[in-house]
Amino acid sequence: MPRMTPAARRVYRQEMAAAKTATSEQLRWHHLERAHIASQPNPWLHTCNHAAMLRAALRQRDRREAVGQVLRIVVAAPGSLTGRYPDGNTGRVAAGLTTPMPIPEDLAAALSR
Repeated sequence: MPRMTPAARRVYRQEMAAAKTATSEQLRWHHLERAHIASQPNPWLHTCNHAAMLRAALRQRDRREAVGQVLRIVVAAPGSLTGRYPDGNTGRVAAGLTTPMPIPEDLAAALSR
């Protein structure tokens, strides 16, 4: 099982805090997606991130995103525990459940420390 580095944990906390204080829904999703990338190796934080995404989807009354987040809440912890998650995936419905994505350069640098 991959381990979450202390740097990744810091990035996760920073991005989740930024999501809570975001001034727009677009900015909130941006921070939640970045937190998702950082959280993937940790079953608890990965699941918490999808719960935050579910709350955001419900706030926006986005039924498709909300249903997708419920599914992701169910599979997040097992995926993290087994190391079977798509690296760089933003965690949104549009990204696909198993689609790996490029990790933004600044996040890649922070997560590799």
